[in-house]
Amino acid sequence: MSDLFRDVSPEDADLQPVIDGLFGEYAARYGDYFAKDAEVELTEWYLPPQGLFIVLERDGNIIATGAYKPFDEQTAEIKRIWTDKTLRQQGLAAKVVHELERRAVQAGYSQMYLTTGFRQPEAVRLYLSQGYAAQFDLARDPEEYSQPPFDGRLRFTKTLVREAFSKSA
Repeated sequence: MSDLFRDVSPEDADLQPVIDGLFGEYAARYGDYFAKDAEVELTEWYLPPQGLFIVLERDGNIIATGAYKPFDEQTAEIKRIWTDKTLRQQGLAAKVVHELERRAVQAGYSQMYLTTGFRQPEAVRLYLSQGYAAQFDLARDPEEYSQPPFDGRLRFTKTLVREAFSKSA
């Protein structure tokens, strides 16, 4: 059993059931909470050289996904981290995050940025375990971030150290 990364277009037909499932999970957790300010996704955000969309495959099946798009000239924004429900808690999302970071360094980025929703404690744990700095108060009840003046998004940042990735490339 070997896991392989593959670059894809966000419009890849193989990816659509996964993306539909991901948005279904969001809807189950949040209802229409984020619908009021949902952004239109543009395919070009996720295409090299400025962006990237990858899948992790095992035996030809997509088992995890992740992407990044430009946030600013130095910063890539991580998006679409997903792992097959039956394979969660096995470190696959961490593998995807690490690969996105490695590829972002290769693309010239020095910072990562991401947001996750206030009802995703497993995502908060993942990002903290990967060295991301919370840009919010971790001691606060996450539900408080769903009320004004907040927008429900929990923000994280990380500085990428090029040398850390040159050894693992």
